[in-house]
Amino acid sequence: MRQNEFVALMALLMSFVALSIDAMLPALGQIGASLHIADTNDTQMVITSIFVGMSVGLLIYGPLSDAIGRKRAIFIGLSIYLAGCGLSYFSQSFEVMLMGRVLQGLGAASARVVTLALIRDRFEGDEMGRVMSLIVLVFIMVPALAPLVGQGILLIGDWRDIFAFMMLLGVLGMTWFAVRLRETLDPNLRRGFSMRNIGAGMWETLRHPKARWLTFASGLIFGAFIGYLASARQILEIQYTLGDNFPYAFGGLALCIGMASYVNSRCVQRMGMLRVCTLALKGLSGLAICFIGVTMLFEGHPPFALLMLYLGSTFFCVGLLYGNLNALAVQPLGHIAGVASSVIAALQTLVSVILGGIVGVSYNGTVLPLVTGFLIFGVGALLLTLRVSRLTLAEAHG
Repeated sequence: MRQNEFVALMALLMSFVALSIDAMLPALGQIGASLHIADTNDTQMVITSIFVGMSVGLLIYGPLSDAIGRKRAIFIGLSIYLAGCGLSYFSQSFEVMLMGRVLQGLGAASARVVTLALIRDRFEGDEMGRVMSLIVLVFIMVPALAPLVGQGILLIGDWRDIFAFMMLLGVLGMTWFAVRLRETLDPNLRRGFSMRNIGAGMWETLRHPKARWLTFASGLIFGAFIGYLASARQILEIQYTLGDNFPYAFGGLALCIGMASYVNSRCVQRMGMLRVCTLALKGLSGLAICFIGVTMLFEGHPPFALLMLYLGSTFFCVGLLYGNLNALAVQPLGHIAGVASSVIAALQTLVSVILGGIVGVSYNGTVLPLVTGFLIFGVGALLLTLRVSRLTLAEAHG
């Protein structure tokens, strides 16, 4: 498989999570009415519940892919993902809907973690960071377009048809993956799927200081982003009365991440991933400090143009961080890339779900909880990344 096709396939597999989240955003109001959800903040669980399943699945698929191969692990996960889509499609209660969403997350976790191991099998160093940036550049078109897709489906059907669309895309992705991609893990390098091997891999991953601190740094940043995803509809569609124009604003902000990924693919080999991450975190934290003042000046409701400028700039910084932090965390653990990817992704997701959920349920009709989340989590991630920089500098000087 040529690199361009590989990038496109990895982007599609990674996009199942983003599609499962962002395509549902225009339908949250309809789901709330259909399933009789009284508190509008409770509809955020349609978004956050998928990360609960992911946090469990991410621990499983990495070690499983080390034992049975990357392809078989993804086939198992995508089958579970399709089952979750079906359960949500036929659900008649909010509880069953959430069970389906958890299953979707549990299954999609395979694509989320095994793709990172696949990339690590084929690339390393800053070249891995460049390829990750290209994948994120393609992948980011999904959250940019998914709300429009969801809204388009709602024009001709209802929220259940969005799950039917997800199932169709899942089958197409599984078929492409099966036909075109060879197994990347050498059979001689496979590790038995046992609790002993998993525990040893987890311990080695957690014991490595760079992997540990970068994992928590990415969890903090992704936590702020989940807080945005959970409250985006309430902020943009309701608070700022965008109505049917919500997908356009949401998609425009997502494109800022895509632009950053393109810039990162051009800069990372000259500057190095760690320096790019440090500069991006300084920018994100500085933006949040400034906009906290703006938000308080306007009593939690700054002008829409200023909000979009702030969020667009912040998401540009997030785009510089997304691929780099994950690649940096797994880079020193190539000999156990599968289990390391699992532990890193699971910890990142667990941290981000908890923190993002707190930001989401704190929504009070203003953007202050969201901006505060980006400030606190951005500064925390910056401090952790600076600690890694000091470790790297100490190693360079012997």
